[in-house]
Order: sequence, then structure tokens, then C-alpha cells
Amino acid sequence: MTQPSSPYNDTPGYVVIDPNASYEQAATQAEASAHDVAVISAQLGRPARGQPAVMHRCSFGLPTVVRVAPRLDDGTPFPTTFWLACPLLRSRVGTLEADHVMVGFNERLTTDETLRDDYAAAHERYVAFRDTLGPPLDGAPGSGGMPGYVKCLHVHVGHYLATGDNPIGEETFGMLEPVKCSAPCVTNETVVS
Repeated sequence: MTQPSSPYNDTPGYVVIDPNASYEQAATQAEASAHDVAVISAQLGRPARGQPAVMHRCSFGLPTVVRVAPRLDDGTPFPTTFWLACPLLRSRVGTLEADHVMVGFNERLTTDETLRDDYAAAHERYVAFRDTLGPPLDGAPGSGGMPGYVKCLHVHVGHYLATGDNPIGEETFGMLEPVKCSAPCVTNETVVS
């Protein structure tokens, strides 16, 4: 299987931040190809939903983060715009969640004014970006607990890798580094195109 290359990530097996990650770049990504949808579905272990678009790739060229529409095909609101597809990242972030890292972030949000303000500002940009993808969701809900608390680190890491704009995601990704896998998580044998 030929994988698209990752121009910002040429160290085999590693996941790194794209130095050009931004909302502007995220807005320009087209819907995923049928092959990428099949890869994403294999990575997730279920059919990909929400018209995914690949926002970030690992050095093997596989999707690590996808952008999804603010509403599913049946109209159901879906406030999580950026979704981790990479099984290794999902597992590593899940370990941090099991270790209750969110508790520390939530405590810091009550005492660290800079973090609280930066997090709230990232939430506002996130919602504004999501609103460009489709009709605004009622009440402008955040995702992953934004803006008042931290509920899901997966959302924050995906947001950070896609746009470079999430202080909780940035710190969380820093806790994960280096993120290295020894081989592609998806091969021709695991993808049904």
C-alpha cells in the first residue's frame, strides 16, 4: 500500500507536530479519499463518520487526526471537530486519562489565570472554526469540556495537532513525546477499500 508522505515528519515511526498547523490549513483540507476513509475506519475499528478530512499524518503517511463535520449524516450534532485516528496516540492518551491527568489540569484551571484564559480563547477559536464547517450548533457547545474544564484529552490532542491551538492539547502531547511506532498500524491486509 502506498501511503502519502508527511512533509513535516520524515523521521520513520514518529508522530510530530506540523509546524504549519493552523485553522487556515485545517480549513483547506478536502474530504478524505475513499482509501483514507477505509484506513481511518480500520484504525478506529468502526466505520468513519462525519465526512472526515485528514488533518495530520504520521511519518508512515497514515492519518493521525481527522476533521469531522459538526453534524453527522443523520443531522445529529457532533461538537468534536478533531478526532484522533491513530491507535497508538489513542492508547497513550487513554493511559494519561486512566492516570487522572485531567484532575491536575482541572485544578490548574482554577488557579492558573493564564492557562484558563488561553484555554477559553482556544475554545472560542475552535467554535468559530467549527461554525465555518456547517450550521452552528445550538448553544455553541465546546468539546472535551471546553471552556470550563477538561473532560477528554483525546479531543485536545487532536485539536492541537490539527491547528497548533490548544494549551491543554499541547501539554498533553508533550507528556506523550516521543510518540513512536515500529510499523504502520494499517496495511493492505487490514484495509477494505
